[in-house]
Amino acid sequence: MAEPQGQPANYLARISEWADSHLTVLRNISTGMAIAGIILFAKSIKLTTKFTSALDIPVEFIEKNVKLRGRLCHVTEKGLEVEHVPISLPFLSSLQRKWQSNGVLLVRLAGVELTPNAMVWLQEELKPAQMMWFQLLGREDLVLDCLILVNKGRFFSVCLNEEILRQGLGKTTRIEGLHHDSPLYWKLHKRLLQAELKALKKNKGIWKEESYFEKLRDHISNNKFVQKLKQFANWLRIHI
Repeated sequence: MAEPQGQPANYLARISEWADSHLTVLRNISTGMAIAGIILFAKSIKLTTKFTSALDIPVEFIEKNVKLRGRLCHVTEKGLEVEHVPISLPFLSSLQRKWQSNGVLLVRLAGVELTPNAMVWLQEELKPAQMMWFQLLGREDLVLDCLILVNKGRFFSVCLNEEILRQGLGKTTRIEGLHHDSPLYWKLHKRLLQAELKALKKNKGIWKEESYFEKLRDHISNNKFVQKLKQFANWLRIHI
């Protein structure tokens, strides 16, 4: 009668011994399943997807104003060409690079009308391959309207949309992509107006007032009598 009672204990002992001897295998299996789960979850919500076209970005990302990370490629008249840099998973970055395709996103500074000098300023201030964050606000065909953030030093970041206005290199415009009556629209629009006001108070960029002599010179050159004198002088030069 003693043997049957001891059989379950023997089975448990054998199972325990087998588990101990194969502990590494079990750990590897559980780790592999966890990693696979993380990969599937990340891919399902497109965290690890590299976007190479504005049309590839899910509507939910734009509606929720998601921030994406990118690397600057070129500054153009239409906007910034940025290579999207998705979230990389530990131990799988090399595999991710194999899955990713090439291409750039065209990013426009939302709520800002740029001057020609603004393009020059951006080309001077931004470094090639500089990392930046761009918050999605709207999409128009292949162009993304965004707030663009770049790091300045170790602990500070600057919003390019606001900095352009603070330098007097642009004017505030409607923020495309956001509903005009939404709280976010007015929060961002207020920030942009405050940045523009700083340039206006400091007479920077397009808000710089002409000096008295510059105004006098323009007034004289635009005077009709002076213009007729110039025309008469040119006529004499040609016919004499």
